[in-house]
Amino acid sequence: MELRLSLFGIKRSIDLTRYARWRNTAVVVAAALLVIPLTLVLLSPAAVPDLAHGNVAGAKALLSGWARGDMIVLVRHVERCDHSTAVCLSGEEGITDRSRGVAVAVGAHFERLGLTRADIYNSPILRAAQTAGYMFGKVGVGEDWLISCKGVILREALAHKVPGRNLILVTHSECMADLEKTLKFATSSPGYGASLFISAQNPQAPQVLGSIEASDWRSMSVTE
Repeated sequence: MELRLSLFGIKRSIDLTRYARWRNTAVVVAAALLVIPLTLVLLSPAAVPDLAHGNVAGAKALLSGWARGDMIVLVRHVERCDHSTAVCLSGEEGITDRSRGVAVAVGAHFERLGLTRADIYNSPILRAAQTAGYMFGKVGVGEDWLISCKGVILREALAHKVPGRNLILVTHSECMADLEKTLKFATSSPGYGASLFISAQNPQAPQVLGSIEASDWRSMSVTE
């Protein structure tokens, strides 16, 4: 009888040890399953802030930066004709006829911000040139770096930025994405006519202020 109780005690001790090991392993696995996604979230690039829809702090930063002439703005061309069934304005490489109004409306919001101290450049592609014409009333000769922009867009923008003057670049979505990536932000998918605002107050450390879609300007406090 004593031998049986002893053997039972040994077996129970072994079972408890195995259970403790299993429990510890389960705790470690569960902790890892929680830590891994949390780590991925913390290490993921931040999203570009939306300057519309009540972002008062962002709007104030934009307004003060614009007043100082510190801003670099990348503006995507409006609706391209070769990706639409809408009527072309002029040539398939250009914009749609219906998007002229969008360009004019966005240009009016920039006019409210003030364009007297702003330099404007555009990509040589027809859709960017047409957008610049309707948005800002002027078309440049076209800057190749605003289409062949991979890896150079930020450097070229800073090189063309004149102290005390805002810089507006009418370009393409891939150039906007490349700049976002360079500044360690998650790449976005800007709509036609969207604007990406960068503060160059410190040219050695430019900062992304945020973006605004063409249809969202009215929700910005700076335009109220």
